[in-house]
Amino acid sequence: MNQIAKPHHQISRVRRDVRRRCITVASVEHITPSMRRVHFTAADLHDFESPAPDDHVKLFVPDTSPQAAASVCMRDYTPRAFDAARGTLTIDFALHEAGPATAWALAARPGDSIETGGPRGSTLVADDFDWYLLIGDETALPAIGRWVESRRPNVPVKSVVTVKTAAERQEFATRAHWQSVWLTRTDNHTDGADIVAALAASGPLPEGDGYIWIAGEASMARTVRAHVIDTLGHNKSWVKASGYWQDGQPDSHVKID
Repeated sequence: MNQIAKPHHQISRVRRDVRRRCITVASVEHITPSMRRVHFTAADLHDFESPAPDDHVKLFVPDTSPQAAASVCMRDYTPRAFDAARGTLTIDFALHEAGPATAWALAARPGDSIETGGPRGSTLVADDFDWYLLIGDETALPAIGRWVESRRPNVPVKSVVTVKTAAERQEFATRAHWQSVWLTRTDNHTDGADIVAALAASGPLPEGDGYIWIAGEASMARTVRAHVIDTLGHNKSWVKASGYWQDGQPDSHVKID
């Protein structure tokens, strides 16, 4: 009996009903000076799903600022890890600017509870590309970590990440052939010029079919996306760019493509 072959380099979108859950802090840790990891637990995480590295959930955090119009605000975060057997969900908080989510993460202690919703959907990228290029700033590191850790053995994966200091670098366990490039900024944000320069200095993109993923500050993501498509000539169908925040508005999620 003949089987129908799956399309090559398949990229599909999965939608699901959004469910709100109450999650409780089990433990907290600083993994770098500006990255705080919070481990949550909940009895109803048994049917939680997050199959894509760049999934995001809504966290409903208290906003205690005097100008706040509501007592609770919503923020998007990548599920860094999920253990269905233990009913635990891990979220990494990039403490890049002051805001309700940063304030909550800094004050979080075991026993504290908040609500979460999602993921509403997942973009599933087949792990059959010849190589992967992952680009971002600190806010993209939770997703980049998942990308690196989940790639198949020996596939070339390169990450180019801009950070405030060398202390923000992270290590990921992976079976892939991972090359990491860390760029240290001279100010608090990047417009993408340093990343574009690093890509230009590394020469042409590798041979074969590659998938490029970009996330971080919105203007940086736009600049780098334009470079890899318009200058490097990469197939735009194999490029995904997201603005995880905007300079001056650290908790706003922006659609780039």
